[in-house]
Amino acid sequence: MPQATTASAAAATARLPCDALLRIAAPLREPLAAAPYEPPAGSSASVKSLLASLLPSTSPAQPQPGAGKEAADLLLFCAAVLASSPELPALHWVPSGLAGAAATAVREMAAAGGWGSLGEMVVAVMPEVVPPLKTLVKDSCVDADNDEIGAVKPPKEQAVVAAHQFRWLVSQVCYPKLGDLCWIVIPCALTTLDHWSPEVKEQGMVSFIHVAKNVKVTELSLYEDAILDACCHNIPADDELWHRVVEVSVLLLTCTQRHNPRSPWYDRMLSEMLGHLERQPLNKEHRVAWLTLIGPVFDAMGLFLLAHFRRLFSLFFQWMHTDDDKTVLLVLEQMHAIIKLTWIRKSPYTSRLVDELVLLYKESATRSSREVIRTLILEMLVLLQK
Repeated sequence: MPQATTASAAAATARLPCDALLRIAAPLREPLAAAPYEPPAGSSASVKSLLASLLPSTSPAQPQPGAGKEAADLLLFCAAVLASSPELPALHWVPSGLAGAAATAVREMAAAGGWGSLGEMVVAVMPEVVPPLKTLVKDSCVDADNDEIGAVKPPKEQAVVAAHQFRWLVSQVCYPKLGDLCWIVIPCALTTLDHWSPEVKEQGMVSFIHVAKNVKVTELSLYEDAILDACCHNIPADDELWHRVVEVSVLLLTCTQRHNPRSPWYDRMLSEMLGHLERQPLNKEHRVAWLTLIGPVFDAMGLFLLAHFRRLFSLFFQWMHTDDDKTVLLVLEQMHAIIKLTWIRKSPYTSRLVDELVLLYKESATRSSREVIRTLILEMLVLLQK
C-alpha cells in the first residue's frame, strides 16, 4: 500500500504544468534575492541558497507536460518560508513580504493542480515529499555504531530546514485525514526527536503535539511504545527544550495510556521528570513549566501516585518556601489535587505536610499573593480534616 500511495503522490505533483510552476514561482524570486541574509558564525551552509535551489529553473529545457520534482520542491520552498519566525535561528531572516508571496503561491498550486484546498494538496503529496525530509534528517544524525570515519554528513542547516518543512506540512492536515498518514508522518517525527540538534528536535515535538490532537488513539497504537520511549530519552536531553518536552510527553502519555493507570510508562515518565527536577531543584523555569503541565498525568495515575510520594513531596516541601509566588501557588494547587486523588490522610507525609503548611501560612504575611496562598492553605487543611 505505501508504494502505491507514493506512486499516486508522484502522479499528483506531475499534474502541475511547468508553465504554471514558473508563473507561480515568479513573485517569489525577487523578495528572496532582496532578503538580507548572513550565515551564522560557524555555519557551513547558506539557508538562503538552499531555499533558492528549490525554486524551479528558468533555463530552457525539454518541454514537459508536468514536473513532479519541481512541484514538490516549490511546495517545500513555501513550507520553509511559511514555517519561519523571528524566534527561529535558521529562518528568522525571512521577510514578511516573502512569507505573504509564499502563502499566495501554495494556494495557486492547489488551484492549478485541481485540489479543493491547500490541505487536500498536502495530503495528496505528503507520501512524496516527506520521505526525502526524513532521509535528510537521518543522514545528519550522529550514529556511533554505524558512522564511518571521514564520512561526509549533510550540514546541520539542511536538517533544520527539513524539520521546519516537515512541521509545516503536518500542521496543514487535521482530523480525520491525518490518521491515514500516520505510517509516513510518525517515523519522520521520531527521526527528528532522535537528532542531536535542539532546533530539529523541537520541530518534531511540535509535530507530535499536532498529531496527538488530530488522530484517534487507535491510530497511534502501533507506534506508542516507540513514541513514549523517545519522549523519555528526550526529558534530560536539552534544558532549553524542557517546557516543550514536558508538554509533548504529558500529552502523548495521557493520550495513549489514558485508560491504563497501571501502565509502566507512567512510572518511567514521571521518574525521568522527577530525576531531572531533582538535579536542578532551584531552576525556576523548569519547575514552573512542570507544575503547570503535569496535572493530567496526576489525574490519570490517581492512587498510583503513592509510589512517588517520597520524591514528589521532597520537591514540594522545598518549593513551598521559594521567593517565587507563582511556584508556591502552583505547588499548593498540585498538592491539593494529590490529596483528593490519593487520600493522603493515611500517608506518613501528613504530619510533615501540616507543619509545612502552617509554616508557609506564617511566611506568607510578607508576600504579595498572601491572600490567595492562605486561602489555598486553609482549603487544604480543611480537606485533610474531613
